[in-house]
Formats: sequence, C-alpha cells, structure tokens
Amino acid sequence: MKLKRAYNPVRFLCVLLFASLVMACEQDVVTVETENHQQAIQAWRAARHERLNKPDGWLTLVGLEWLEPGETRVGRSADNDVQLGGGPDYWGTVVLKDGQLSFQSLDSERVEINGDALSQSRLVPDTEGEPTVISSGTLSFNIIFRESYALRIKDSQASALKNFKGVDNYPIDQSWRIEGSFIPATEGAVLEITNVLGQVYESEVFGTFEFKKNDKTHQLLGLGTRDSEKLWFIFADRTNGHGTYGAGRYLYSDGMPVNGQLTVDFNKSYNPPCAFNPYSTCPIPPQSNRLDLLVSAGEKDFHPDSY
Repeated sequence: MKLKRAYNPVRFLCVLLFASLVMACEQDVVTVETENHQQAIQAWRAARHERLNKPDGWLTLVGLEWLEPGETRVGRSADNDVQLGGGPDYWGTVVLKDGQLSFQSLDSERVEINGDALSQSRLVPDTEGEPTVISSGTLSFNIIFRESYALRIKDSQASALKNFKGVDNYPIDQSWRIEGSFIPATEGAVLEITNVLGQVYESEVFGTFEFKKNDKTHQLLGLGTRDSEKLWFIFADRTNGHGTYGAGRYLYSDGMPVNGQLTVDFNKSYNPPCAFNPYSTCPIPPQSNRLDLLVSAGEKDFHPDSY
C-alpha cells in the first residue's frame, strides 16, 4: 500500500485537483425519498441509465488526440493534423503556446465555440473549470489535461450511444448494503493512483472503510476531503473479468461517516468510463482496494455493440 504524507504544497494542490476531477467525472448520486431499498436502487439505476444516455455522455466519445506545442489543424479533410468524421473540411487551428490554449476558427458559420459563432477564443481545459466546447453538427471536442493536453472528441450520434440498451446488473440484494467501521486517515495522507495510460497521480485519502462479509474482514480506502458529501472507492474484486468489468468498478458511500460508522451499498457499484469507450483515462484500483471477495452486486460487464 503506497499511502504516505504529502509535504510539497504545489504537489498537494495537484492531489486535490486530481481527486476532484476524477470524482466529478461520473458522480452517480441520486437522492430517493423512500425507505424501501428495492425502490431506492431501482431509482438509482434509472438515473444512471439516463446519464449514460445523454448526447454528451461516455458513450459518445469517438476520439482522443494528444497535442504537441504549436499549431494543430482540425477538420474533416485528410490533410489536417487531426481528422474529424464530420463538419467542414477545415474547422480551424488549436494553438498550444507557453502552456496557453486557443482556437482560431476557419468557418465560424458552421463551427461554434460554446454555442456561439466566434472567430477565435481561449480554450479552457477540463482541469481549470468547465471546458470550452468546439462543435459542428453532431461532433464536438474539448481539451483535457492528463500530464499533457489532448482533444477529447465526441459524437452525439455515435453508434455506441444509438445502440445502447442499458447495463445489466446483479439482482438487488439488501445484504450488500453494508454498515461498517470507519477509520480516519492521518492528516495529509495520500494514495498513489494509476490510470489506464500508466500515469500516476496522488489523491487525498479520507480514511478506511472496514466491513465484514462471509465471516471475513475486508478494507477499502475511501477518497475524499472534509468538504465531500460522499466518499469515493475505486475497487476490484473476484468478479472482475468473470461477470464484471475486468479493470474494476467505482462506488460512492451513502453519505459521510457518523460516529465511526459508514454505510456503503455495493448495489450501486458502477463501471468506469473505460467500459463504454476506448478513449477514457480512467483511474484503476490500487492494490489496497483489491478485495478477496466476490462482490455479486451492482453493474455487470458492458460491451458496446459498436464504437
């Protein structure tokens, strides 16, 4: 377990940034005014399905193109640096200079910047707030930062979205709504998290969820801060590759710890974005969160009919 104390204030800022970024990617939280567990999970699943079915959701990702410093020409024509599947032949140019990003449009009548017909604009990456969206027809792209900058390309008419019928789940089982003990982490403790690109980040650890299942004690490190409303778990278990997504699943707690107790409902375990497209940059479970347990609850594996 690579759990340690963070000392560098600049690096610690990156820790907080990474934690907030990955936790906000798919915060599957739905408030249900019912004490009936079956109804609560059904409502949670319906809300999850609705999010996945959105015209800018994970099923719409169709490309990820890394940027080099300088000018990157973007458009449908093959002589662009990044060739898109639609819109005008020449959308314009993305400029990366001295860590700053901008877009210079070549067709402001058909290419919009945040929905407006503009000739140029600064580009805000996802790590600095709501990212700037460049769009034409069903296609769009924005800038993400994962140690370097990249274009994340989406199509609201992507085949994966058009063919989406839903995600299969295990039967709802209230025994997987578990109340366990919560052990706060040492002040400043962080955990090294690796994403699917092999990049390593640090994320702030709030504490350890300890619970019993099948007469054994298990532990999961929960990511979050004092300002969090729920703790986030990136975990693996014995079902991965045998019914569930091979690279693990994600899960939020039901609220924050109270009097040393925390409730976690594994019926809300959900697939990471990488299960829905090959262009995501998902964090993968750390060694400390690999359970020697068959978690037969939550979402099963998913295979898009077509990318």
